[in-house]
Amino acid sequence: MSERVAIFIDGAYLDKVLQEEFSSPRIDYEKFAHWMTLGVPLFRSYYYHCLPYQSNPPTEEQRGRYVKKQAFFNRIANLPQFDVRLGKLEFRGYKEGSEPVFIQKRVDILLGIDLVLMAAKQRITHATLFTGDSDFLPAITMAKNEGVIMTLGHGVLNPPHEELWKVMDRRLILTRSLVQSMIRP
Repeated sequence: MSERVAIFIDGAYLDKVLQEEFSSPRIDYEKFAHWMTLGVPLFRSYYYHCLPYQSNPPTEEQRGRYVKKQAFFNRIANLPQFDVRLGKLEFRGYKEGSEPVFIQKRVDILLGIDLVLMAAKQRITHATLFTGDSDFLPAITMAKNEGVIMTLGHGVLNPPHEELWKVMDRRLILTRSLVQSMIRP
């Protein structure tokens, strides 16, 4: 089989890295995915995230945020060789001080299933994940057992979980100069 890479982007983690490390620039996701290929031909890029929470009935602010995020996900889904996989954002009550608590559901399992299926069906030889979450360790181990070369992309101030970093074959660090080269006009 010829070499092919699948890109897996944990959207919430990427948002956090871009916000906390680079002041939330608007990046070109095609350039971002290309950076993550390390020169291996691209099979497909997958972007995982959730639409914003909406109460029942939703407030005007919630509706506006939802529509804006939906348009953003649609733009990404329309990029060549990109798929968007959406989980669900669930309301889990309030922290002290009445700050709402939201939890992403289904996102990690969607990514894990995609990775394992592509590895088991030998659709890819390489996979690059941009994430910091150790929940992916079982899926990564399965993919590695199928012969997939695993690369981890991550931020500096938001480093990945130590076990995740150790299990990967290669690592990519998102730097300021890389982000500058990916900013949308």
